[in-house]
Amino acid sequence: MAKRIILNAFDMTCISHQSAGTWRHPDSKAVTYKDLEYWTELAKLLERGRFDSLFIADVLGTYDVYRGSAATALRDADQVPVGDPFLQVPAMALVTEHLGFGVTAALTYEQPYSLARKFSTLDHLTKGRVAWNVVTSYLNSAAINLGLTQQIGHDERYDIADEFIDVTYKLWEGSWDDDAVVADRERGVYTDPTKVHPIGHDGKYYQVPGIHLSEPSPQRTPVIFQAGASPRGRAFAAKHGEGIFISPANPEQARAIAADIRDRAEAEGRSRDSVKIFVLVTVVAAATDAEAQTKYEDYLSYASGEGMLAFYGGWTGIDFGQWDPDQPLEEVENDSLRSVLASLSKIDPERRWTPADIVEQRSIGGMGPVIVGGPETVADELERWVDEGDIDGFNFAYAITPGTFEDLVEYVVPELQRRGRAQTEYPGTTLRESLYGQGRQRVEPTHPAARYRGAFSGGATADDGTLPSKIAQHLAAQPA
Repeated sequence: MAKRIILNAFDMTCISHQSAGTWRHPDSKAVTYKDLEYWTELAKLLERGRFDSLFIADVLGTYDVYRGSAATALRDADQVPVGDPFLQVPAMALVTEHLGFGVTAALTYEQPYSLARKFSTLDHLTKGRVAWNVVTSYLNSAAINLGLTQQIGHDERYDIADEFIDVTYKLWEGSWDDDAVVADRERGVYTDPTKVHPIGHDGKYYQVPGIHLSEPSPQRTPVIFQAGASPRGRAFAAKHGEGIFISPANPEQARAIAADIRDRAEAEGRSRDSVKIFVLVTVVAAATDAEAQTKYEDYLSYASGEGMLAFYGGWTGIDFGQWDPDQPLEEVENDSLRSVLASLSKIDPERRWTPADIVEQRSIGGMGPVIVGGPETVADELERWVDEGDIDGFNFAYAITPGTFEDLVEYVVPELQRRGRAQTEYPGTTLRESLYGQGRQRVEPTHPAARYRGAFSGGATADDGTLPSKIAQHLAAQPA
């Protein structure tokens, strides 16, 4: 039986997300990103197309590497101005029943105690349709505006992430027993305090002794999305990620990356298919191949080469404005997105990439491949990626919004449904059920969050305030 293709839309609370300059196109509504109606109409469109989720990216800094300032990014609206990705989600949930929402939060600049409450709240309000895209942030401009003198080193950011996410698992999965909320009107008891437990976390980076502030939500732990590309990032993704985003240049690279991630997940005691792997792609679709090509060329005429170099400056930490447009680039080791330059060289191993090449080849689609064609051509290519690349689905970026998503729903999704590769109905009510099947609302037993189920029961409670006596015994009995 052919694998069902998972469909995620990829957007951001900004004007230019991956394709620089195309906000100027007369059909683009990107400048309405600050209106709730933009988001509610997009959510209804995606649910009509049976998309699994809308993934909302985010950054906490500006792309200020190119020519040493944020001026280019500001002129072109390259992910600045940018709004908070959490705030539109309840409105979108209100007008849909099944569409999931992946929300990006950079844990480097958060506290696990408060962020856990925020995700529990969203999971309640959406009735279990939320994912957390776990990022550690990559922009130095974010670090220096959030109390640091410079960006924390790449691998240490993941060390912090390991402890941070462990604390949230304790809060979500272990602090409240399943039957803690009794809502007994006659006795005047909403929560049984003997069934709510402090987690007693005392670690290297965080001290969280108390209880979770929220009662258990439908999924408890939100679906965990992750996009680690470096070896350290892939290790983190394989351990924690349920949906993992990758940006290969072709299906052969996708298969190699997917195999590595699945191997790592298996080494963590998880099953190979417990991680769902999505590829970033931009699709320009129309009724025919010729019409799609004309549309693509039209979009390209609005693209901003300077804006694209501003994007790549932020993604790599390299000021492309210091390079001759025709000077070959070399891979550089730095604390930004290390994989970007490497991925460029893999698109065409024989080419020595130059800034001019980036402008020419990547102005539409950013870091991902672009597929242009009619319904059958696009569906053929998506199927090829899934079957040859051993991936599970796609993160669809836009050339223009919402036009790119409208074309996917009108032209591509029906063809995938006709082939049995896209869902015609949702299997359940929560996002995790969309990914894993009906009845799968909670993390699987082999996921690291699951080890905290019942970990604090029988120890301290909200009544007595003592540290739980059975935590160590419970964790010692869990699989390594």
